[in-house]
Amino acid sequence: MTENRVVVTGLGAVTPIGVGVSEFWDGLKSGRNGIARITHFDPTGFRSVMAAEVKDFDPGVWMDDKAVKRMDRFTQFAVASAAMALEDAGLTGSDFDGERAGVIIGSGIGGSDAMEKGHARLHENGPKSLSPFFVTKILINMAACTVSIRHGLKGPLSALSVACSTGANAIGEAFRILQRGDADVMVSGSTEASITPLSFGGFCATRSLSTRNDNPEKASRPFDRNRDGFVMGEGAGIVSLETLDHAQARGARIYAEILGYGNTADAYHLTAPQPGGDGMARVMRKALADAGINPAAVGYINAHGTSTVLNDKTESSAIIKVFGDHAENLKVSSNKSMIGHLMAAAGAVEIVATVMSIHTGHLPPTINYEEPDPECPLDYVTGGVETIDLEVATSNSFGFGGGNACLVVGKC
Repeated sequence: MTENRVVVTGLGAVTPIGVGVSEFWDGLKSGRNGIARITHFDPTGFRSVMAAEVKDFDPGVWMDDKAVKRMDRFTQFAVASAAMALEDAGLTGSDFDGERAGVIIGSGIGGSDAMEKGHARLHENGPKSLSPFFVTKILINMAACTVSIRHGLKGPLSALSVACSTGANAIGEAFRILQRGDADVMVSGSTEASITPLSFGGFCATRSLSTRNDNPEKASRPFDRNRDGFVMGEGAGIVSLETLDHAQARGARIYAEILGYGNTADAYHLTAPQPGGDGMARVMRKALADAGINPAAVGYINAHGTSTVLNDKTESSAIIKVFGDHAENLKVSSNKSMIGHLMAAAGAVEIVATVMSIHTGHLPPTINYEEPDPECPLDYVTGGVETIDLEVATSNSFGFGGGNACLVVGKC
């Protein structure tokens, strides 16, 4: 059976350096930093006191006041980003068959703000004080379901949760649905809003967060020798995917093509990557094989690049294993240096950035790179935005529990 080609026709993003793809992309190219002391709550006493929070987000732009009150912040981010992506794609109710259009939007923690506030209310005022919307605020699938309802998307519907690889997995699974012909349009990505006392405190307890509290703007420094941990972020990234035939039939503007997808498990440890990066290497090889792409054809990798000691050296090692001598010709950068680690939303927001790199030929830098690490010997984009003739790029996402995902994106 012939597989459908799948293209990206719309993009949406809510990020710590800008709401909307234009603001986000301009921020990445200019090296804008979105990390500062936490304002969502008082972080005094926490091991780390900084995060990459979304600023200037007004949910009322995309929904009425009643809807705002019934949604947790993670769902609001998804609704806004999905609306952006569909508008960007030029998809309205008359442009597609709703029964042939679906949604996959994931999250790692879901409605953590609603959960923590609901728990406090229960203990302070008893069970009768809980809101009837408590459950629909906390469930991870509510982001996908709400987008489905608001836009009449009646095709495949699901919500994934694979920790930090969730976004790439969600887009990869939507890609598969379109490939095999089960839908014409898929709205896919991920969302996270977990900068709340309990969630943030839990990550502090893992000792995986940076403690460069005296200089938050310098805290996220992927591949730098003096990196000391990642910085939590929040936000959402959503893409509108279509089969190439469907997009061409309606005269859609095409950003890029999804060429391949890989998904593997380390089966090693709950938080640490497999030494040597074997699982990471396998997922990159699978994605390239799925795309039918020779590794030498890849010009750029949008790295997972968390700014933790283990991840960055392990990812660098895995890239060298996969690309061999060509690894020294690759350009590599990490968006997390500016936006922090958006947790489950990271992979989706980074795919938005990777698609924009393919579309424009611009490679955003890795900021805060000051001292090379001998264990991270690749050509990282560090001196500002670079412009190249880019035909093929990959985006890596690796999560707690050993989940690995890789997407291959190319010009169409």
